Amino acid sequence: MQDDFRIVLSADNIENLQTFSSILNKDINKMLNEALEEYFENAQKKLLEKNLEDDSAMTNLDFNEFWDDVDI
Repeated sequence: MQDDFRIVLSADNIENLQTFSSILNKDINKMLNEALEEYFENAQKKLLEKNLEDDSAMTNLDFNEFWDDVDI
């Protein structure tokens, strides 16, 4: 990891972290890690869906396109 790596959170997010940490009796670092894990899972699902749609768009041919140039 880089030495100059920093994470900057908005004041609202910091306040929410403190509030929910108190309400849920949960460590803020644990909450951040859980939130990031969920974010990355959702982002990966979206990327996979997009890749499937892109692949599908490249391979879907209509009837005439599929049979064009086929001699029977």
